Amino acid sequence: MIRPQWEWALDDAEGRTLTEPLTPVFTAQYDAEQWLGEHWRPLAEAGAVVARLLHDGNQATPPVELRTP
Repeated sequence: MIRPQWEWALDDAEGRTLTEPLTPVFTAQYDAEQWLGEHWRPLAEAGAVVARLLHDGNQATPPVELRTP
């Protein structure tokens, strides 16, 4: 049985996909979204400006902007 894979692609201010920090791979969209809600601040501090949720490699939702106040 192949399980669906959900993961976040993180982009910098110029739209380039970051190779680090890495995000975990999830088997449920809910888990991926919950993880981002808990970790977006350190990701933004590491240079991520936009997070894109991928489902089996395809963008599944609109991009999420990561902004610190």
